[in-house]
Amino acid sequence: MYRRWATTVAVFTVLMLLLGGFGLLTLGAEAGAGDIAWYASGVALSLPSLALGVVVAARRPANPVGLLLALVGFAIGFIPAAETYLLAAHRHGLPLPDLAVSLMQGSWTLLYLPVALLMLYFPDGRVPGPRWRWAPVVIVADVVLFIVACAMDPAPYAAPFAGAPHVLGTLPESALAGMLVLVFGFFALLVTAAAAMVAKFRRAAGDPVRRAQLKWFAIAAFWLPAALLTCWLSYLLLNRPDLAMIGLYGLFVTIPVATAIAMLRHDLYDVDKAISTAVTYGAVTAVLLGVYTLVSFLGGLLAGQGGAVAAAAATAGCAAVLNPVRTRLQRLVDGRMYPQRRAALAAVEGLRERTHAGAAEPEQLQAVLREALRDPRLRVAYRVPGSVDLVDADGETVSAGDAQVVPVLLSGQEIGALIRGDVGSPQLLRELAASCALLVEVVRLRIELAGALREVESSRARLLATGYRERRRLERDLHDGAQQRLVSLGMALRLAQRHLHDGSVDVNGLLDQSVAELGTAVAELRAIAHGLRPSSLDDGLDAAVRTLAGSLTVPVTVEVAAGDVSDDVATTAYYVVSEAVTNVVKHAEAGWIGLRVTRADRELAVQISDDGRGGARLRPGSGLAGLADRVAAAGGALLVDSTAGRGTVVRAVLPCVS
Repeated sequence: MYRRWATTVAVFTVLMLLLGGFGLLTLGAEAGAGDIAWYASGVALSLPSLALGVVVAARRPANPVGLLLALVGFAIGFIPAAETYLLAAHRHGLPLPDLAVSLMQGSWTLLYLPVALLMLYFPDGRVPGPRWRWAPVVIVADVVLFIVACAMDPAPYAAPFAGAPHVLGTLPESALAGMLVLVFGFFALLVTAAAAMVAKFRRAAGDPVRRAQLKWFAIAAFWLPAALLTCWLSYLLLNRPDLAMIGLYGLFVTIPVATAIAMLRHDLYDVDKAISTAVTYGAVTAVLLGVYTLVSFLGGLLAGQGGAVAAAAATAGCAAVLNPVRTRLQRLVDGRMYPQRRAALAAVEGLRERTHAGAAEPEQLQAVLREALRDPRLRVAYRVPGSVDLVDADGETVSAGDAQVVPVLLSGQEIGALIRGDVGSPQLLRELAASCALLVEVVRLRIELAGALREVESSRARLLATGYRERRRLERDLHDGAQQRLVSLGMALRLAQRHLHDGSVDVNGLLDQSVAELGTAVAELRAIAHGLRPSSLDDGLDAAVRTLAGSLTVPVTVEVAAGDVSDDVATTAYYVVSEAVTNVVKHAEAGWIGLRVTRADRELAVQISDDGRGGARLRPGSGLAGLADRVAAAGGALLVDSTAGRGTVVRAVLPCVS
């Protein structure tokens, strides 16, 4: 329903603007700069309110806020458009309803009426309670009565309509005091509407969304008293409405923007920071406006003229003086209007100083932020290189769930994150993330170092256990294989020696059997030695890798350019290739394998790729884990990139100085 009404208001206002534009074209050269500026400001200020009002009404069709925002645009555009057309009609004989001239006399109150209604109905479309139901009716009635009273004022209308008839008649002189009652009553009703916003804000103590919406609207509503005050001061001191336009422009620029943000994207920006900034710049602007007004008034009083040049010069000098004071004023306002931000930033700075002095640990960052923001659910997480998960200060994996995550960046790299709990806007968390980046980096490096030390200890233990297992396996293989054959061979030779002359033993057969046993023992010893160091490495790593690739049944692409490397590096690299291709053949169900061994500067890079099913991981006790330990023992690093259904890439980088 409200969407249709908002669209109707927008269309009607656009037609009125077109009518005013027709009047401006009719005036032609007779239109002064003030007339053009007045009409242009009406167009420029009304269209955003109309458009945003229609959008809000479309997104919130059951809420009258969108319609009221469109009415704000109507009031802004209707008055200058109507006045422009009436001026053209008066000078060029266009259709000129006398009633319109009469009703335009008090139309300035229409500028404030939709704003007052917005304050009553924002943001949920309801007044604060049953006792407030009279307020909208009384405000509308007051405005209507004031417009009618102005139309019936017995004094001639302002130029150029001094001769226009009073269509509604005239009031007696004794009734003119009632107009003042209506004016001050209207101001009192505006204060009442503001009180309604305060009442809604207090009742929304447990609703952060509602409070954020009201804060957004309060930023714009701040311009309402500013507009009224500047209007009063302008007529009092300058006898013209110049200063009033500042307040009106501020009001009708911020009202549609703040209302649309509050209704559609209340979390777009930190509203507390916006309020603090608005108060700071509002105070500075008020001082500058006061200086300009005072100098203009004194200039007119002493020199008999406006003194605009002196006022502008004095204002510019005041602005230069206030600029360094603004930062201090911002901190002061933050302390009163935005205590969360000030407390949190001060807490981070304090922790940084205590950490530098050795009186605190950077791992206390989470506790410090929780205390400063009064948010026990806020978490600080760290991103360790080589890991896709976020971890806490103890190295345990952190899951953000549905909570908002604000990354902590340092030199464009994500080093951690702040995970929102119950309070704190995204903008505030982004500020805190930038402020605590160095502390997060220190903790992250310490987590990485601690993890590396734990991995070194674990790898050392695994290597030691592997060494013991290999030793036992060699002992078992030698005992059960070559050793038994050699013992048997020795006994056979001793038997042959004892019966060499009596002819009771077939010495030739015994010797043939002994030679065969000796050959078998040598073969077993060679197999054991190959397990320690492949004999194919005698011809170099390049040849050994190509020989290994040639023995595979899976299509292989080989690119080898290792050159001369030390025997230890070559052995480690060979075992990386051997173990990786063995895993591919056994488990990956791959249709292709790529082997690449290259040397650059002081590093040897070994990469084994496949197009198999993926899903490989460095699990404790697995072959890949053993390879990682072997590579780490050689001073290198092993990385495994394996996505299910997209193949696996095993890459080892070994230091190479030969």
